[in-house]
Amino acid sequence: MTAADVLLARALVEEATKKSGLIWVRGTGPSRALWHVWHEGAALLVGDGPGEQPLPAGLDAGATAEVTVRSKDKGGRLVAWTAAVAVLEPHSEEWEAAVGELRGKRLNAPDADRLTDRWASECRVLRLTPGASSTDLPHSSLAARPLPTAATTRRTAPAALPRLLLKRRGKR
Repeated sequence: MTAADVLLARALVEEATKKSGLIWVRGTGPSRALWHVWHEGAALLVGDGPGEQPLPAGLDAGATAEVTVRSKDKGGRLVAWTAAVAVLEPHSEEWEAAVGELRGKRLNAPDADRLTDRWASECRVLRLTPGASSTDLPHSSLAARPLPTAATTRRTAPAALPRLLLKRRGKR
């Protein structure tokens, strides 16, 4: 790989990760879809606390993770890269900069006024710095059974609901 190829691969990783709303991250267990923020050459994540996204197992300081970035418009896999994982210490200079970026992108926080205090005491903030990247598409589908979750779906709609909805549309 030439120097130009390396620069192009890094640019692809940065642009794809910046524009994607979700990245798939795998530590030692199965991959998880996570929201993130791209800041100063790395993906920032917050999780593992009440009300926050669960982070995959094995994302500890000094570990590596496999990150897969999807296309925002089609949802297909664009690029995969290996990341060096760093756990940011609460209230350090790096942590404050990361939390400043993450806080602006955190949607529907139950406690927006004390969000940073909760993240410092109950959550982990991670920095995933890109290493090697691959734009080769896999030969298999990579399909996997969904992870168990406490989330539930709503109950089935009552039988009369479609008639009620159609009746309303007709009166307008």
